[in-house]
Amino acid sequence: MTQFEISAALVEALKLRGMKIASVESCTAGLLSKIITDAPGSSEVFDLGITTYSNEMKTKMVGVPEEILAAYGAVSPETARAMAEGIRRVSGADIGVATTGIAGPGGGTPEKPVGLVYTAISTCQGTRVTRLLLDTPGADRDYIRHTAAETVLKNVLDLLKNN
Repeated sequence: MTQFEISAALVEALKLRGMKIASVESCTAGLLSKIITDAPGSSEVFDLGITTYSNEMKTKMVGVPEEILAAYGAVSPETARAMAEGIRRVSGADIGVATTGIAGPGGGTPEKPVGLVYTAISTCQGTRVTRLLLDTPGADRDYIRHTAAETVLKNVLDLLKNN
């Protein structure tokens, strides 16, 4: 499925259900929002997308607790969860999605290598966090960002199909 097909299917599924989605992104740098809004009619289901690279803005814009950032860091399942729940709360959307990770080429550590990404999807039924390790040979910054964004959107589509 191409990115356009993913966005078109997502927008249609959200429209059919009368639902809205909002995003907060770190490592994908707005790509998730771009893919969603590539589909015609996306303005009916997408009201807000935020890109936050600093911990300060994660706290200020979507309410990620400073304690979570201090204890676990920006690249963690706890932060991804707080980001998704925060964007859903701030925007009033039915679904909040988040990405946080290390797209590289630098910034990785043995504990958190380049290609480590956490994604989260928050709905009224709870929040699901997914860990991705996109460290395959040739996995550059662009590959990591695109794969992370597509994974989130495919996971949202699967969630909508199963509910």
